[in-house]
Amino acid sequence: MLNPSFDHVLKEGDSRYTLVMLTAKRARQIVDGSKPLIETESHKPVTIAIEEIVAGKVKYENPPTNSIK
Repeated sequence: MLNPSFDHVLKEGDSRYTLVMLTAKRARQIVDGSKPLIETESHKPVTIAIEEIVAGKVKYENPPTNSIK
């Protein structure tokens, strides 16, 4: 079981897809050498990314509607 729960993580985004993409992109940044934004005992990039999202260190912003063609 995930800690934090998926329901808790889902409150941080507008959809499951958005959260999956945000987590995947942040995990890739960590794999590529980016330093974690929080102190954590985990060494797994996906777990670190989820913890960062829950802590509010990583956020997703919808693009302005006028920028979509």
